[in-house]
Amino acid sequence: MRRPRRGSAPPDADPALQLDRLVHERLRLGILSSLAVTDSLTFTDLKRMLSATDGNVSVHARKLEDAGYIECTKTFAGRVPRTDYRLTEAGRHALEDYLDRMETLIKTTRRR
Repeated sequence: MRRPRRGSAPPDADPALQLDRLVHERLRLGILSSLAVTDSLTFTDLKRMLSATDGNVSVHARKLEDAGYIECTKTFAGRVPRTDYRLTEAGRHALEDYLDRMETLIKTTRRR
């Protein structure tokens, strides 16, 4: 039997409780969604697209990186540091699973 991830509900729980809380947070969902439609984005691109501060993007990207959902590559363009993010297969799977569960939750809620 597959053990639920930390912070997730048992598989037979209500669909709303089965949402991956790591993905569910607004900024992290925004990062994953943005990376799902492109090969990679820079730190500056994400910050601009999500209207977020440096600190917010940094903290939330680190959580996603620690979970293996995104990869971070740091380089220099001359003397200017550049940070690029890319969605991993695990991240794509987590996002797709989250979206499937949200669709189930929406359908269930509309039926009630």
